[in-house]
Amino acid sequence: MAHSYKNLIAWQKAVAMVSDIYRATQSFPRHETYGLTSQIRRSAVSAASNIAEGQGRLSKREFHHFLGIARGSLIEMETQMVIAENLGYLSKAEATQLADASGEVSRLLHGLMQALRESPLQTAGN
Repeated sequence: MAHSYKNLIAWQKAVAMVSDIYRATQSFPRHETYGLTSQIRRSAVSAASNIAEGQGRLSKREFHHFLGIARGSLIEMETQMVIAENLGYLSKAEATQLADASGEVSRLLHGLMQALRESPLQTAGN
């Protein structure tokens, strides 16, 4: 495993995606502040946070588990972006750019999960 979650490309891309999500949701209607705006932001932050938390766990099995949670958060965020686009809060171009970023993070997570599955499960101290 990497020495720090900050070395993980999946984490780096997820954090960049969170920044993009925050910028894109700034223009959402004020009445969505505690609704869709908050939901999209929290699911994006959750994806990045779970990558970091998983890397900090004591075993590869736990790391794998948290990467799965991160993937779930990405799916949640993608669903919320479709809703935002349907409501006219996101343009087609914005939605596509954000979906592409989410897809890239998802592919990186899949590869990382696959690598963890293929290596012997052990504690971080081994």
